[in-house]
Amino acid sequence: MTQYRLAIYDMDRTVTFSGTYTGFLIHVARRMAPWRLALFPCVILLMLAYVLKLLTRKRLKELNQALMIGGNVERAKLLPHIESYADKVMATNLRAGAVAQIAQDRADGYRLVLATASYRLYVEAIARRLGFDAVIATDHLSQDLRYVRAKIAGENCYDTGKLRMIKAWMAAEAIDRTQAHIRAYSDHVSDAPMLEYADIAFASNPHKPLAKLAAERGWTRVDWA
Repeated sequence: MTQYRLAIYDMDRTVTFSGTYTGFLIHVARRMAPWRLALFPCVILLMLAYVLKLLTRKRLKELNQALMIGGNVERAKLLPHIESYADKVMATNLRAGAVAQIAQDRADGYRLVLATASYRLYVEAIARRLGFDAVIATDHLSQDLRYVRAKIAGENCYDTGKLRMIKAWMAAEAIDRTQAHIRAYSDHVSDAPMLEYADIAFASNPHKPLAKLAAERGWTRVDWA
């Protein structure tokens, strides 16, 4: 018997039109230390190093944060800029179709879960505005401390790591997979492990690799323009 209903959403380019991480870094740098914007070419070089497989995705995020925000920033100073960034995302970067589907899942009795590689640091503010019940995201080493360090705690919430974090969250919530019905939504093939795990998978605004995989697996395609 199904006891739990979960609707698990990726965030960037699934719920939003564009990625949120670089926008967050620029938003905070512009307000806290505008001189850091001069370092943005270094961010581009680091991204190139990642493409060339000289850096891991996890290390790329840590270095970008150190450049654009700082390696050790007081959380209280960040909070107003986190909130204003969340407001900006809500005003300019949401897919209306995704918002409608979130409302439908809520009406259908699903617990809404946002599972994203983006940082919990700012994702929770966005999730709160959208009415999500839980957030599974990349955490900082200092998640509960006064200062935010440019260091990731545990895994980057991405690919198979995201699925492991979803399973760990379910275990912590005492949700038995055999008694749960899961809907999952993503735009990117890196979320194939999460989509495979779901009872119903939605390729939402999929890029070509995911569109191809969805056609092969019989997953539902939705386009939230």
